[in-house]
Amino acid sequence: MQHHPKHYCGVFGIYGHPNAAELTYYGLYALQHRGQESAGIVTTDGKSFHIHRGMGLVSQVFSGNVLHDLVGHISIGHTRYSTTGSSNIVNAQPLTVDCAKGRIAIGHNGNLTNAAELREELEAQGSIFQTTVDSEIILHLLAQPSRQGHESSLVEAMRRIQGAYSLVILTEDALIGARDPHGFRPLALGRMDNGAFVLSSETCAFDLIQAKYVRDIEPGEIVIIDGTGVRSVQAFPEQQRRAFCIFEYVYFARPDSNIAQRNVYKVRVDMGRQLAREHRIEADVVVPVPDSGNCAALGYSLESGIPFEMAFVRNHYVGRSFLQPSQFIRDFNVRVKLNLIAELVRGKRVVIVDDSIVRGTTSKARVISLKEAGAKEVHVLVSCPPHMNPCVYGIDFPERSKLMAATNTLDEIRRFLNADSLGYLSLDGMVAATGQPKDSFCLACYDGNYPVPYDPATDKHIIERRRSRGGSLGSELAVVARQPRLL
Repeated sequence: MQHHPKHYCGVFGIYGHPNAAELTYYGLYALQHRGQESAGIVTTDGKSFHIHRGMGLVSQVFSGNVLHDLVGHISIGHTRYSTTGSSNIVNAQPLTVDCAKGRIAIGHNGNLTNAAELREELEAQGSIFQTTVDSEIILHLLAQPSRQGHESSLVEAMRRIQGAYSLVILTEDALIGARDPHGFRPLALGRMDNGAFVLSSETCAFDLIQAKYVRDIEPGEIVIIDGTGVRSVQAFPEQQRRAFCIFEYVYFARPDSNIAQRNVYKVRVDMGRQLAREHRIEADVVVPVPDSGNCAALGYSLESGIPFEMAFVRNHYVGRSFLQPSQFIRDFNVRVKLNLIAELVRGKRVVIVDDSIVRGTTSKARVISLKEAGAKEVHVLVSCPPHMNPCVYGIDFPERSKLMAATNTLDEIRRFLNADSLGYLSLDGMVAATGQPKDSFCLACYDGNYPVPYDPATDKHIIERRRSRGGSLGSELAVVARQPRLL
């Protein structure tokens, strides 16, 4: 029973450093919050690829001996949480292919909205897929013949795929970064003192390895880093609409990261300040739900003048429970993650601030804990608008029927939570806190306006057609010789 939605993954790459694997390890360590199911690193010394992938946290997947064997001055890494494809080692990234163009590795952050359609088309042409992730579709497109090399192949592939993607791509002699034309997911370029170039989902990874931020990769841009330096290609010069996922500011990005020249911590504090302007409550204490609610709660306290207290203490060592998910165990899991200091709330009117309410079950448990501890009143505030729609661009917001705000009125949610009042930050207030224009964001999970059209019925029809069509083992083996080979 997860409290928050999960992100698809984080990507990292480095060109021109003798300790590329070690630096990639630390880069992934800084991006661990973006995915905790699997991690992988691929390096090249200009001749051979060296690969290691595994299930678990970055620190569990890699050891000193493993990193020692990942030789080379170019490297890419990936840390994953699955929103498409099952959680197993076959789907761990970076994915690596051996084809007529040589070896190519790819790490992908995002989600393709036309994946089912493209996969069916490629399979009809003889392609055999070895994973269930949509990232492999990009590899198959890159492996197709092109007369103008990797750069042209990538432009052609990017113009065929739709949805959200920030990519790091490794060839035998180059590091490539690419971003979809709407810029749904972040990707930044940095540089180290020795001249090595770095690509990362977030700038917090630059801080850890002491790289300097250079700039964000632009939506639709391809950046090629090789022995000649850095060059840029715009694959979508005609694209004007931008649609950066605003939930990166609300929740996903680390507060010490900068996105579009704005520090995430400051944006979240401003969201809390705006929340206080929109929802004035007579209370004695402001309490965050750690860690995601900390910044907004601080902003609410600063703007309202109500004292701030860390009444909930988070247990940072809670993993997945091996026990069966009975209601008893669900309740226990909710409580074991956060423990309440009762003395800080007993007899007081409490404002509790969280970043979002998705299903509502854990928010209800927080309210119950506060009232059992003797809180006189509990007022729930959320530093973003109600989530009304699922995300198809790489965040696992569930289907609409399972979103609390999509199926209940504000008062029904308040009564379900057993709260004395409930308030959400307005859409305009959330956008204002970022300091950027409203039309630069994807707000689909709030307003239902999807920048890239998506019809789930089409995917369902294609999947059912593929299953009914079937296919023999002999027909599959007949085309194996033509396929790029995943390493």
